Amino acid sequence: MPSKTIKTTTAAAVLALGLLAAQPATAADNTTGGTTGGTAGGAAGNKAFTFGVIGDIPYGEAEIAKFPARVQDINADSSLKFVTHVGDIKNGSTVCSDEYFENIRAQFDTLEHPLVYTPGDNEWVDCHRANNGAYNPLERLAKLREVFFDDPGKTLGATMPVKTQADLGLPENARFTQSRVAFSVLNIQGSNNSLQPWAGLGETSATPEQAAEVEHRTDAVLAQIRDTFADAKRRNNRAVVLMTQADMFDPSLLAAAAANPGTVSGFRDIVQAIVEETNSFDAPVYLINGDSHVFAENQPLAEGSPWLDIYGGGAADDLQRITVDGSANATNYVRFTVAGNSADGADVLSWEKVPFSQ
Repeated sequence: MPSKTIKTTTAAAVLALGLLAAQPATAADNTTGGTTGGTAGGAAGNKAFTFGVIGDIPYGEAEIAKFPARVQDINADSSLKFVTHVGDIKNGSTVCSDEYFENIRAQFDTLEHPLVYTPGDNEWVDCHRANNGAYNPLERLAKLREVFFDDPGKTLGATMPVKTQADLGLPENARFTQSRVAFSVLNIQGSNNSLQPWAGLGETSATPEQAAEVEHRTDAVLAQIRDTFADAKRRNNRAVVLMTQADMFDPSLLAAAAANPGTVSGFRDIVQAIVEETNSFDAPVYLINGDSHVFAENQPLAEGSPWLDIYGGGAADDLQRITVDGSANATNYVRFTVAGNSADGADVLSWEKVPFSQ
């Protein structure tokens, strides 16, 4: 699959572009993957639409102060059908307090588009660190679910129905279909999918409760990946889009992972499932993630990739990865355009950076 050429659009032009491109959502446009199934239908379902993705934002006091303006920039883009935050609503060296979570939830509530949010490691996995408050990460995960996922099956911001794994205790795992494109948002974490020891609590290896959480969450993620592709095949979808916090192909981890594949062992089963499902799906697959903070677009499991030896198994040439900017680089959101129903193959999805106004 050819890599897309990234473009940038100034925030000042966003509103004008949005007014030209905006298409109102209808019930027929959205398929949640519930018991009724089906695909987008009617004239509205044939039209192109856009969605925005941010991640690893806001980081630190200066960015927290700017975050309301960032939200308003996104609100000004009326072309967006929904927005996804792929995790890390704080940096890794600040306190994981209830008050902070509630403040970010209040900011999320000002979004005028539906918001699908998946937690990042900074807001629960790494909260054992002393400068994070030395919390038990599982208690913080429970608090995140209480604050951000209090109404499972509905998005934050404007309401859009989604199918979740709330029955498994993972209301953050969500999937839905728009215009014959299947979307699946998954709780996959940095820090080796939360297998790194809670050193801030004096642990030198994963605790039994930690290991049990990772096993349960990973099993749920694998089930959702398989269900997403099964439904996509049944509905003759044009593409599958997976979204995660974790960068399972972080270039800064490549040397360490090559020397010791155990450093990414928490991702191995997930990567293998993605490979298998991608290769059995006769259409493009996109993986959108945050975590590593630097925009990238590549095919991490194409023939010749060093990640093939690290994770084992075969190649997946039809997997295209897009990493969104984060941390100090979080000066833009990425706007993805899904082409109308007549498009297929590599023409289904394109993307561009849209700089924030400040």
